[in-house]
This record gives sequence, structure tokens and C-alpha cells, in this order.
Amino acid sequence: MENIEKKYNFFRFEDLRIYRKALDYSKWVSDQTNTFEEAIPGNHFRQNFVKASLEIAMNIAEGSGRNKSQFIYYLKMAKSSIRECVVLTTVALDHGFFSQETHDESREFLIEISKMVGALISSLQRNRRNDSHDESDDDNDNSMSYGDDYNTD
Repeated sequence: MENIEKKYNFFRFEDLRIYRKALDYSKWVSDQTNTFEEAIPGNHFRQNFVKASLEIAMNIAEGSGRNKSQFIYYLKMAKSSIRECVVLTTVALDHGFFSQETHDESREFLIEISKMVGALISSLQRNRRNDSHDESDDDNDNSMSYGDDYNTD
């Protein structure tokens, strides 16, 4: 059997499936909204939607370099950005920017991401109760484990 060494990124959050899924959603939003006209006067709807979708991944990345309590806080912020995207998805449908099919696709993405973030929060809370100390802030700290469900295969 061949021994294949698993490559990890310097920034551990890049190894998280939830991070990659959030980036996929952000790209999907950008692609789906690139034809939006700013039909809502004085409102930068497309910019707000793309920014909210990107903030999901940004909060995951920011929190991953912190201790577990702070990581949980940033994951909860990611869930807030998910809820913001749910609202923007509904507004896009209501204003005719999204078809029902595109609306449903966005919601499916958001539900999946929300479940993954929730599971990661639960895992970190379980692990935090079992640990007697918090982890360091170093980006290259390999001691923080996110659990096999969230790391690259």
C-alpha cells in the first residue's frame, strides 16, 4: 500500500470543508447576481448580497485562529451572515431577481452551511468542556483540532 502524506495548509481554516463550502456559496452568489441591475434605488443590493455571503467564510477564517471560545463566537457570527443571506435570497425572489428554482438552490446551500456550522459549534463546545485550557492564537498552531468531519479528506 502506498503511503500518501496528507498536505495541510499553513492556515488551518483552509483545510475545513465548511470554509470551502462557504466560498463555494459566495462564488455562486456572485455568479447569480452579476446581471442584477440596481433596481432598488439607493440600495446596493448585489454588493450587500455578495458581501454577506463572503462574510460567512471570513468569520470562519477569523475565528479559526483564535481560542475555542472565540472561534465559537465567530462561528455564531457566520450564522448571522447566513441569516442575512436568507433575507437577501427572499428579497431577490420577491423583486423578481431570482426564479423560484434559484431561490430554492440558495436556501439549500444556506441550510447545508448552517447545519455544518452548527455541528462545528457543538463539536467545539464538547471539546472545550473536556479541555482544561484554551488554545493559542497562532495561525500555524497545529494543536487545535476541528474534528475529522470538518477537515480535508
